Amino acid sequence: MPAAARAAQRMRLLTFALKRLGRLLLTVLLISTIIFFVIRVIPGDPALVIAGLDASPENVAAIRAKIGTDQPLTVQYIRWLASVVRFDFGTSLSTGQPVTQMIIERFPLTLSLALLGMVVALVLAIPLGIVSAVRRWSVWDYLGMLFSQVGMAVPGFWLGILLLLLLAVKVHWFPLFGSGTLKHLVLPAVALGFARAAVLLRLTRASMVEELSREYVVTARAKGLTERMVKYKHALKNALLPVVTVAGIQLGYMLGGAVIIEQVFSLPGLGRLFLTGVYQRDFPLIQGGIVFIALAFSLINFAVDILYSVLNPKIRIG
Repeated sequence: MPAAARAAQRMRLLTFALKRLGRLLLTVLLISTIIFFVIRVIPGDPALVIAGLDASPENVAAIRAKIGTDQPLTVQYIRWLASVVRFDFGTSLSTGQPVTQMIIERFPLTLSLALLGMVVALVLAIPLGIVSAVRRWSVWDYLGMLFSQVGMAVPGFWLGILLLLLLAVKVHWFPLFGSGTLKHLVLPAVALGFARAAVLLRLTRASMVEELSREYVVTARAKGLTERMVKYKHALKNALLPVVTVAGIQLGYMLGGAVIIEQVFSLPGLGRLFLTGVYQRDFPLIQGGIVFIALAFSLINFAVDILYSVLNPKIRIG
């Protein structure tokens, strides 16, 4: 490729990345604005929660002044937005710790759970999807579709409880609760990744079937290439491109979906932290948690968009 063409391609990629980055920032701004005002209309006074039901009106008023809830909403919003730009989500009303520090301490566990759940989903989905596509309308195809239907129908929290009863309570293969080792994350990851595996299986099958019907596959067979080379070297490589995109999006959803799974398995991740903030009416913790998850989700989508544009040279950027 000539140097001028390479430079033009890099410029188009840079323009594409900047546009996606602008959308990312706008999305996070919109979400932070919505969550700020929605939380304020929920009944309950955080100052009263901190002071206690028996506190005097003077003490409650002093706490409101201290945490800033006595100010007009516009003033509170401007201060909140200025802090978010500096990645400062304020101080937790219940613990007195910086919210950013609390999130950073819990995030590695939630991220590990989401990544392991994605590994489970891909290990289940891609082989089954390929077999279903290559052997259409066979017993393997029907079994794959049955797995997909069950995976999308079974709630993750119910599967988690079932796994605990069978593999932790009955046979003691895995620990019932706790964290700190890979063994503690296996059952939560299976419960989290099972439904995502069902979605990715259907996508892999559909994408593989579509690629096998394209003209280049017919041409490859006419040239005498073996079926294994046609299917697994040429068709599979193109079929996995949309799977990569959707898997990245599913990873973002898994960060949010880990909230319920962490509660089922008593994992001290972001999920339990945010639920505690909701119970205690901890505005800074709730706001910071949702904005952080939204930012992580947006960054994952941004990375997937860039990766897809690099992997697929046919995509039109710009």
